[in-house]
Amino acid sequence: MPLKHRKIALMGYRSVGKSTLAAQYTQGITVEFYDPTIENTLTVKKRIRGQDYFVKLVDTAGQDEYSIFPAQYTMDVDGFCLVYSINNQKSFEVVRILYDKLIDLTGQLHVPITLVGNKKDLSHERAVTVEEGRNLAAHMNARFVEISAKQNNVVNELFENLILTIEKSKEDEPPPKDGKCVVS
Repeated sequence: MPLKHRKIALMGYRSVGKSTLAAQYTQGITVEFYDPTIENTLTVKKRIRGQDYFVKLVDTAGQDEYSIFPAQYTMDVDGFCLVYSINNQKSFEVVRILYDKLIDLTGQLHVPITLVGNKKDLSHERAVTVEEGRNLAAHMNARFVEISAKQNNVVNELFENLILTIEKSKEDEPPPKDGKCVVS
């Protein structure tokens, strides 16, 4: 089977752990200090269910509710990882706004998304319940997972499941019509 290329954008409020998620998946390391990301792209080659993938993770700058949603985050992106911190209610509100902006920009009703409640290791500081996360994921028609990127629990499974969701969505796409563009 030929190598497949998949691009995933990690989006969310600042300091929710997007960089740590990306570093854990691509390099197996934990980011120990907070250095605000402008934008970073990390790549890794992975084998998932017998298929080789070249995975490109776009680690975006932290967004807030007033950020302009950069159009480049929807171009050639196969799936999205919307990340919030379970100990930060504002970060949860921001992923809801990001989702709405994403749907507006793509014009699609279903986009491959995983909603990630990060920093599970800080559950004693919890500000967002598991039920709230599940409800938002259901609204988004997205997978939901709570993890600790710092402790690297289920980070590989998170991205592998998102890639499998992307593959399923590509199977469900209607085939192109005889290669001609149609303007309506």
